[in-house]
Amino acid sequence: MTNLRKELEKCKHPNSRKTKALGKKARRQNNKHKVRLGHAIKSNITGEKLSWFLGQIDEGRTEPLTPQELEDLIELYFTRFDEELEQINLKQSIGKHRANQHAARKDVITMTLEKERNEFRTGGLELMNLCDPLKLKMLRDWDGSALSVQHLKLDLVSYNMLQRLKEQSGKTETSEQMET
Repeated sequence: MTNLRKELEKCKHPNSRKTKALGKKARRQNNKHKVRLGHAIKSNITGEKLSWFLGQIDEGRTEPLTPQELEDLIELYFTRFDEELEQINLKQSIGKHRANQHAARKDVITMTLEKERNEFRTGGLELMNLCDPLKLKMLRDWDGSALSVQHLKLDLVSYNMLQRLKEQSGKTETSEQMET
């Protein structure tokens, strides 16, 4: 970037072709940097989400989660900010001058939770299907870094998908009982 500034200073006229080309080059580099930063932020958020789910599963567990357990785990994931929201509400109720002290953080939390709940009810949360034994093993083998998140195969886990998995597991249980 400093090379571009030096070259730009050498230019005589602000509207010359060379000046415009250097400006275009600088904007392009800036946009590339923004795109890279956006990918880094997304993989960091996904990494935090996966590490939360990994932390909630027992370390000794080898069998995959049942659809009901995964649904319960996702509902628990939606309540991860409850304690912080209670603290914000408590601080806002104490003084009349502090009513808007943490309003921005509270808005971010509520918008995030609303978005995640909506994704879960409609299209699906971007997660690993922990009902699949191979994906559970991949998550256990994951080193926890945001860089290696891109190597994990993520699925869209939705409420409807979990309901279908529950129905399938219910049908296999009844067919096993009929055979015995």
